[in-house]
Order: sequence, then C-alpha cells, then structure tokens
Amino acid sequence: MSDNKNVVVPLGDVEQTIEGEEFAKALSKEKSGIRIPQVGETVTGIVLSASKAEVRLDIDGTFIGVVRGRELYDEAPEYANLKPGDEIEATVFEEENEMGNIELSFRYAGQEKAWAGLKDSFANKSVIKVRIIDANRGGLLASFGQIAGFLPVSQLAPENYPRVSGGDKSRILEKLKSFVGTDFDVRVMTLDEKGEKIIFSEKEAWNERQKDVIAKYKIGTKVTGKITAVTDFGVFISFGDNLEGLIHISELAWQRIDDPADLFKTGQEIDAEIINIDGSKIFLSAKKLARDPWDNISEKFKVGDVIKTTILKVNPFGLFVKLDDDIHGLAHVSQLGLAPNQKIEELYRIDDEAEFKIISIEPKEHRLGLANVNAEVAADSAEKAEKKEKEKKPKKEKEETE
Repeated sequence: MSDNKNVVVPLGDVEQTIEGEEFAKALSKEKSGIRIPQVGETVTGIVLSASKAEVRLDIDGTFIGVVRGRELYDEAPEYANLKPGDEIEATVFEEENEMGNIELSFRYAGQEKAWAGLKDSFANKSVIKVRIIDANRGGLLASFGQIAGFLPVSQLAPENYPRVSGGDKSRILEKLKSFVGTDFDVRVMTLDEKGEKIIFSEKEAWNERQKDVIAKYKIGTKVTGKITAVTDFGVFISFGDNLEGLIHISELAWQRIDDPADLFKTGQEIDAEIINIDGSKIFLSAKKLARDPWDNISEKFKVGDVIKTTILKVNPFGLFVKLDDDIHGLAHVSQLGLAPNQKIEELYRIDDEAEFKIISIEPKEHRLGLANVNAEVAADSAEKAEKKEKEKKPKKEKEETE
C-alpha cells in the first residue's frame, strides 16, 4: 500500500475516505505503543482551526482532536473567540470518530474547570466571578460556568442589598431582578457537590476587598456621606471609598424620633462620627456632632415649672410630650389623673395640648418627668382629704371610749 494513496475504510453502510498518510500514522501509533487518550481524560491541544461549527486541535503533535456541536461550550472566557495557535484544554468523550480523530468536548472540560474553581474558592476563600441568571424573593440564582448556585439576599454586598422602606416584597423582587445578566464577585460559602448545593456570598468578597479601606478609619473619625436608605430603625449612609455605615435611630438626634423618614430622605447629605467598627460593619452617630441640649437644660426648665406642651405619643405606660424642639419628656401613667379602669387613650390623644408640671430633671440620663396639672391638683385634694380623715379618726375613737 502506497503512503500517497487514499484508503477506503468501511464504517457500516457509510464509507469515509482518509488520507493514507493519516491512516498510516494511526497504525504506526498502535505498533509503537503510543498511549491514546482515554474517554473522560482532559488533554491540552493547540488550535489548528476554529469556526462556529468546529474546532480542530493538535494534541502533542500526535493526534487530531475535534470539538463540534453542543460540545463547543464557549460560556467561559477561555473557550470564546479561539484562534489558531491558542492552547486550550478539552475532555475526551470518544477515542475515535468516523474520521479517525479523537472526539473532544469543551463542555465537559469547562465543567471540570468550574468545579475546580468552586473548590478552590471554598477551600482558600478566594473570590470568583458569577453571572446572575435569575431572581426570587430569597435571593439570586447565579452560575459559575455551567454550574448554578444560590446567592441569598442576606449575602449581598451593602451597595446591592435591597433596602426598601416598609419591606415591600414586590419592590425587593424588582430590585433583585434588575441584577439579572450582571456579574458579581463572590466567595463560595457552602459547597456540596453530591447534593448539588452551592451558596455564594457577595458580602464576604466585599468584606475582603474593603478590609484595608476600613482599616483607615477609627472610632471618633468624622465623615460626610449621602443617605442611601431610610429604614424604621435608622439610616444607612455611603461615604469614603464605597463604604457604608448605619446611623441607628437612637443616634440620629438628641430628641426622640418615631420615624426617621419624618426627618431624613434618600440622597440627603449628612455628617456623622464613627462610634463603632465591628468587622465590616460601621456604626455612626449624627447627634454626637450636635450640641447636647441637655447640657444647659437648667437655663430653660426647672422642677416645679408648669408649661403648656404638645403630646407626641400615647403609650400604655404614659405620654411623650414636647417641651421644645430638643427636649422631650415623659408623663408616667401614674401622673395623669386617670380614674379607676380608665384607659389612657380615652383621655389623651397625639397632638393634643395640655398643661404639665415638671416633677424631675435628670440631665445625664436625658430624662425629664412630668405630671398633668389637673392630676396633681386631684392628687393634692385626695391627699388633704385623707389627712383630715386621719385627724378625725383618733378624736372619734376617744369619744367612744369615754
């Protein structure tokens, strides 16, 4: 048989022509003991040609490998836009096809590489990039190569966390769906290959990235930022190099605040002081930068003063009332002159005006006690009546003994 002639190899009812030179090479390989890659094995080859329909690889200068059809997986960057001369990995899924070439798959190789990347991220806490492919109320469905995992809402970075006023679930879902098609940097928190359970965390990757930035800040550092979210427990502000901190409702102002939304809005600029740093969590105070109105309260109010005030809130234990814009006080239920079994809301309402007498002032504790003037009058009358009754009783007892 001449090396330059073509050889016809029967393959069922189909006959394929192979260059005699390639056929001779195949025979010589078997005779020389060259190891043929086995199914499932990952090999490295040099791209000979590449198109949307097929990629041909030179494997060690000995074999020709072909990748085609659904095996042309190109979602990973290394498998996209291949050109002659590129080195790439592929997985053997057929040792010899109808042309005598090795049938290869980028899809299997890509999956192996993806699992290797996931395992590395989990073991070494390294950061990987995932693509968001869907969303539900619990979080985001994300893919790493061909492998899907879940990114819970609680594991989103601060800038992506859906802080929605009132916790409106439809608005939260709308926010989450806006991320579909985007890439997130994450770490692998949970990896269960058998159970196919993978949990990603963007927050952990963010914490690692921002660690050195946060280290530049200390307790007492003053910052200026913009409010990114207003919640019922405080406001979040963005400041510095993509940092975010919380000003708790109790640290927003010296006076009592029921709803931060009454005083603050998203986008508003605000000054604050760092009061605590816990890992990546930064807590701030706005009121520390304002003068404490309780420092000079003795210049404004004194025990015994009777003032006309506005009721701010009605609680079962008493009333919160406004003395001025900065000072609020509490009138305990026992100081309101309620009749037996009378409910506090039957006599008092928010925004009502009433006269109260200051009965205690504690500047260090920021507490001021009040009593309803009418209640005090009633209490005095009751006390006097009780005193007279006690004075009469011994006299009456003396007359009876005589």
